[in-house]
Amino acid sequence: MGVKSHTNDNDSLFESAVSPLVDEKPATVKSQVPAKNEVTVAKAATAPVVELNNVSTDPGQFVAFAQTLIGTPYAYGSMDPSVGFDCSGFINYVAAHFNIKVPRSSIDFTNAGREITADDAKQGDLILFTGTDSTNREVGHIGIVTGNMPGQQLEFIHSSSGKANGVTISNLEGYYSTRFVKVIRILS
Repeated sequence: MGVKSHTNDNDSLFESAVSPLVDEKPATVKSQVPAKNEVTVAKAATAPVVELNNVSTDPGQFVAFAQTLIGTPYAYGSMDPSVGFDCSGFINYVAAHFNIKVPRSSIDFTNAGREITADDAKQGDLILFTGTDSTNREVGHIGIVTGNMPGQQLEFIHSSSGKANGVTISNLEGYYSTRFVKVIRILS
């Protein structure tokens, strides 16, 4: 699936050849016509929100399926459960199970979906974080909200390259709270 990026530099459109096994910023090639199944992502700070599929999926089923993958190892650039997942590969695999097309790379979720406050986050929302360098505020990690009960920490499932080294459930506290960027809703 290709991803369209809109840049402020010269107002031109570029198409990325996004490999299903890469979670880094891909090389760009000029393209005039979007390919079928492309998701348009605007990278400008004032960019419009990108709606994703507008699919009606039960958030409980979305999270329940994601939880069946707990323990799958971390594998950089992978969307294959027999090998492992990186963070966006995990999101892609879960979304694809419900026929939801999403961006391949975590940074491309920056302007996708509808932003929700952390207090209003619900099961099935996506939670976005910086990469490991929290001083760089670009999105570099992503997970799925599993729970957000009053008086408790927001919980999310993700594929971590850290101590858990795979699909795990974590709380939005400590290390992750310093990297928190925002929550988005993709399920209607």
